[in-house]
Amino acid sequence: MAAEKKLVKDIMTKGAKLVTCGPKEKVADAMALMVAKKVSGLPVVDEEGNYAGLFGEREFMTAVFPGYVGTLMSARMIRRSLDETIERRMSAQEEIVRGYLTTDPVLVEDDYADTQLAETFLHHRVMVVPIATEGHVHAVVTRSEFFQALYDRVADIAEDFGD
Repeated sequence: MAAEKKLVKDIMTKGAKLVTCGPKEKVADAMALMVAKKVSGLPVVDEEGNYAGLFGEREFMTAVFPGYVGTLMSARMIRRSLDETIERRMSAQEEIVRGYLTTDPVLVEDDYADTQLAETFLHHRVMVVPIATEGHVHAVVTRSEFFQALYDRVADIAEDFGD
C-alpha cells in the first residue's frame, strides 16, 4: 500500500506560537529568547515580515568562537579554556544577528511535499525550517517534529505490511 503524500502544513505544529527575531537584534537578546522559549533556532524576519535567514544554536556558537575555527574545521589547536574564549568574545553579545545568519534557502511554502522537507533537513542540516505563505513566515517545523512524523509514517507502513 503506497503512503499518501503529505504536505508541510500537515506536519507543522498547529497553533504553536511562532518565535522570530529581527536582523538588528543583538546576539545576546536572540540567544536569551531562544533559551526562554526553548527553541533551537529563530527565523529572522525584516520589518515587513519577509524571511531574512535563520539564527540558531550553531550561529550563536559561531559568534562566540573565533572565526578561524570555522575555517580550520576544528578547535583542537585552540589551547584556551572555554571561559577564556568566552571572555575574549564578550563583544559578540552586542553584535547583531544579521552578521551570523544562515541564509541558505531553507524557507518552504505550506504546499511543499514532506519529501522536500526531508531534503531540506538533510541537505542544510538545520534544526528548524521556516514555513511561509508568499514569503511571510508564519510557522516552523522543527527537526524533532519532522522526526516524529517520519517515525509515525514508518510505523504505520510497517503495520500495514504486517496485515
